[in-house]
Amino acid sequence: MRLVSLVFAIAILAGTVPTAAQDHADLTALLTRYVQPRSDGVDGVDYDRWRDHTEDRKALEDYVVRLEATPVSTLGDADRFAFWANLYNAVTVRLILDENPKKSIREIRPHSFAFGPWGAKRVTVEGERLSLDNIEHDILRARFGDPRIHYALNCASVGCPNIRTEAWESATLEADLDAAARAYINHPRGATVTDRGLRISKIYKWYREDFGDSDEGVIAHLLQYADDDLRQAIEARPRIRGHEYDWDLNKAEEPAP
Repeated sequence: MRLVSLVFAIAILAGTVPTAAQDHADLTALLTRYVQPRSDGVDGVDYDRWRDHTEDRKALEDYVVRLEATPVSTLGDADRFAFWANLYNAVTVRLILDENPKKSIREIRPHSFAFGPWGAKRVTVEGERLSLDNIEHDILRARFGDPRIHYALNCASVGCPNIRTEAWESATLEADLDAAARAYINHPRGATVTDRGLRISKIYKWYREDFGDSDEGVIAHLLQYADDDLRQAIEARPRIRGHEYDWDLNKAEEPAP
């Protein structure tokens, strides 16, 4: 399902055209400053430098506060998608800056039974307190039904799709989501073909229903975005043999001595 939906057309006919596009340049400026592609192809975030920069920590907080004040229900679909994805990523970065986990985001546990920080309410939008889980599952996945959602959200982990150096913007959303899908699938943490078959990210196991709810559906999704070499390797061994995920923090690489 593509993001240019029937909702927008209905709004035009009803005379309730959605609010104009949102500007996420403030987040892009911060990401450009602190996100650095690592030698392993993962986008690393220089959390330590960002944490020490008081003005840029405040700039991130100001951006989150501005999004919280946005009447998101008046936005068109593409703007709404970009809004929620950027809010999710900004709040995740803020969480790492505030809590300073040493190894993994899963160290941040609001209570002893928590798997990680995703269930705690962290923002208020249009009067509703929301967790990161609410944004991902109850809003983005429920409203859009687009598997590329999983390439838009970054959980501060090496195994996650890249955070990118630019915020999501409605004007380039379709092309950027496709590019993010290709970047992840063609990286070993997305899909690797071994002599025995495919080893793929646990994202395709956790959210199997978003990718056709079958091994065949997952493989078809991978083939849609795979480069030629990977496509040929998958077609030669089209069987899923295992799933992997690296929860290590997606920190920037240490500078060479």
